Amino acid sequence: MHRILEDERIAAHEPGLGRERIKRAAEEVIGRARLSGDEREYDAIVAAVRNRLDDLRIESLVPVINATGVILHTNLGRAPLSPDAATAVVAAGGWYSNLEYDLSTGERGSRNAAIGEALRAATGAEDALVVNNCAAAVLLVLDTLAKGREVIVARNALVEIGGGFRVPDVLERSGAKLVEVGTTNRVYIEDFERALSPRTALILRTHASNYSIEGFTHEPSARDLAALGQRAGVPVVEDLGSGALCDLAEYGAAHERTVQEAIGDGMTLVTFSGDKLLGGPQAGIVAGRAYLVARLRTNPLLRALRVGKLTIAALAATLRCYRDRSLRERLPVYRMLAATLPDLRKRAKAYVSEVRGALASESDAYLGGGALPRARIPSIAVAIRTESPQDLTASLRMGHPPIIARIESGRVLLDLRTIAPEEDQLVISTLIEKAVFSIDPS
Repeated sequence: MHRILEDERIAAHEPGLGRERIKRAAEEVIGRARLSGDEREYDAIVAAVRNRLDDLRIESLVPVINATGVILHTNLGRAPLSPDAATAVVAAGGWYSNLEYDLSTGERGSRNAAIGEALRAATGAEDALVVNNCAAAVLLVLDTLAKGREVIVARNALVEIGGGFRVPDVLERSGAKLVEVGTTNRVYIEDFERALSPRTALILRTHASNYSIEGFTHEPSARDLAALGQRAGVPVVEDLGSGALCDLAEYGAAHERTVQEAIGDGMTLVTFSGDKLLGGPQAGIVAGRAYLVARLRTNPLLRALRVGKLTIAALAATLRCYRDRSLRERLPVYRMLAATLPDLRKRAKAYVSEVRGALASESDAYLGGGALPRARIPSIAVAIRTESPQDLTASLRMGHPPIIARIESGRVLLDLRTIAPEEDQLVISTLIEKAVFSIDPS
């Protein structure tokens, strides 16, 4: 093994893949050769290892274990899909489907018809459609309803979210003109009322996303904005972002505004994500008044933003989990939120008993994904003191599968809220293998 790892033909892959993944690839190749009785020459084994490393280099997406404690971790793909959604993706993608085919008439159908009905049932909206992400949903709304006209936005809502997406930029890209009202910390309904003009296309209300303003603040309620829009004949659109379809307070977390609440408050249209608190695939959803959703469907831009059969299949399976409270925890996001501290402590004991230097530690988990930016969720983590936390986390990242942990107060923390129970033994085995990094916890 040492000879293979030092071979320049193999070592050349180390900057891109890391020594740990190279070692595992070599072990796989050698193990398969032994099982099959294939007595290869050294050069033949090196060639087989190189082929395996070439495969690894082009595998752009690999499963990882999320030990960070951030449930909706944007860098790790946000919400994991439920088993039902994963099965639906395989079924829809493995062969033909009735994506745009009406089985009752034998003629061309709409890819939005079935999913639209499921979204209407889940949100209480008159109608809904799906595009490829929430930014696309906002862009479609603005391009359809406000191109060449004015959009009134509170100054404290001119946010930038992940990936450099800025509300003023998307307004400009859509051809709409931004009209700012109020101040950074205080905005009143009268500010919106004074800004209304014959050029006003809509009023836009946006989710605060990854920041909060506290102290001397004020903003008009959603109901007040909806009432103003109704009096003026101007649509009021809310970019809700997180896509919650249930009250997070049921899980001991702070309340996050739900899609149903926004619809109930009179928002004309609501945009939200599919892969955040909804717990489904990446998608952007527009729900609200039927006559405006019908206008969105006639915009040629929709074809460039539409989703494929895999997204539709996954989203439909996800929405079925909202039919009944008992089904909701089939969604990994809500299963993680529902995990109790006693259950997490019980799991931590297995780590402590098997991994040298490991301790159970109280921890804070987070929703992530732009939802409740400052809200902490009590959790339990496995803490490991090491001489070099950076080396241990790097080694875990380069494992198979990679384990993504965090460093806090000089310790490596693996938060059990975001590690699935069925992943525990694999994580424990990996930590035992890395035990050379551990030092006396005292």
